[in-house]
Amino acid sequence: MRYTLFGRTGLRVSELALGAMTLGSHESGPDAVRDTSGRIVDAYVEAGGNFLDTADIYAAGTSETALGEVLGDRRDSLVLASKYTCATARGDVNSAGNHRKNLVRSVEQSLGRLRTDRLDVLWVHARDNFTPVEEVMRALDDLVRTGKVLYVGVSDWPAWEIAQASTLAELRGWTAFAGSQLRYSLLERTPERELLPQARAFDQAVFAWSPLARGRLTGTHSVDGTAPAAGDGRDGTERRAYETVRAVVEIAERGGWTPAQVALAWLRGRPGNIVPIIGASTEAQLTDNLACLDVELDADAVERLDTVSAVPLGFPHDFLREPGIRETVYGDRWADIEDRRSTYRRTTGDVR
Repeated sequence: MRYTLFGRTGLRVSELALGAMTLGSHESGPDAVRDTSGRIVDAYVEAGGNFLDTADIYAAGTSETALGEVLGDRRDSLVLASKYTCATARGDVNSAGNHRKNLVRSVEQSLGRLRTDRLDVLWVHARDNFTPVEEVMRALDDLVRTGKVLYVGVSDWPAWEIAQASTLAELRGWTAFAGSQLRYSLLERTPERELLPQARAFDQAVFAWSPLARGRLTGTHSVDGTAPAAGDGRDGTERRAYETVRAVVEIAERGGWTPAQVALAWLRGRPGNIVPIIGASTEAQLTDNLACLDVELDADAVERLDTVSAVPLGFPHDFLREPGIRETVYGDRWADIEDRRSTYRRTTGDVR
């Protein structure tokens, strides 16, 4: 396992994160938790992983409780991340949202379940349109100053609001988002339109949840037969998904890998600082996912996966990439300009 940096910070995080959404949800009693969840965490840590990702609502709080049970004296050597925003108490109107009251209450309860005095990373779980961005960023900064939270990130927000929040925090000297968490996989490439360019512009680490598209990219669903035909009542999204899964399965068979390993290897190779969040209900599933670190896709395989899974970027991206428009904007020698300031060419609008 190698490591990357958590956005524009010096925090070292492993190249694969362990998603703890299901930990504690299938066990009953602390002994069972230590046995099942403990083995999964042990295997991940032994492989060199150090980033554990949970949330206050995962398994109704028992995910955090399970981690608190199994971490023990390893806690300080790991990067422990949780989230707040979503409703945790029916009937309590303030038990949901990004406002300061819910933030403080949620963090205090998470710390108790996790048996720790701080969160290394706190993610804002989703955008709450009732709470002003200014309140969110100032309240997060206050928690960082108390030492109960060390770094902050954002999950499931529109790109323009993440940019607004990050700019506001930088201008006012508050703690800015160092990471962005979003759904990204071969079957969900729409973040390439706005969210990934935003993350690169602000040097945010991107943590990709559902990297296997809820199991569709594991190859367990049949891809036999023919693809859905045009005009059969289904849109191009389903046809593209079918062809993508079939390509993943065929590449895996040729390479002697599993489809999940191929899908994760493709994701790890995307431009930017991408960290897939792998989840597992069993130690065997985790071991299979971890093996993606040994998969090297050749150029032909990458090109096939890139092409078959590609989604339209839409306006204005596709418009600005037209050769005639490029020449109008950048001049007749636009092709001779190389932007060496980044890993992708902003001048041509190519964000893939």
